Amino acid sequence: MRFEGAGAWIFLAMAILFELSGTISMKLSDGFTRTWPSVLMFLFYGISFTSLNYALTSIKVGVAYAVWSGAGIIMISLVGAMFFGEKMSTSSLLWVTVIVAGIVGLNISGKTH
Repeated sequence: MRFEGAGAWIFLAMAILFELSGTISMKLSDGFTRTWPSVLMFLFYGISFTSLNYALTSIKVGVAYAVWSGAGIIMISLVGAMFFGEKMSTSSLLWVTVIVAGIVGLNISGKTH
């Protein structure tokens, strides 16, 4: 099955959201000592990788992986700061901004028309 255009990007967005959910579940699993967050972690990561696989049917692997991992880093950093009380230093914010710039640059340079 091949997904073109917006369909592939929807799968990439789903992959990002489920990766975020998997990482949050990992944090909540407390080293696999809590059953439901541990189970959800595997479920969410499975859905994330499946969605990423479908996205790769028409998005270049370098672009998809950069967007997937970069967006995940940005979003989990925000979740960590807002919900888990993790501190974000000024230098951390700067480097997250560099990641965003890299994702935008990669997408701009990947346009072939």
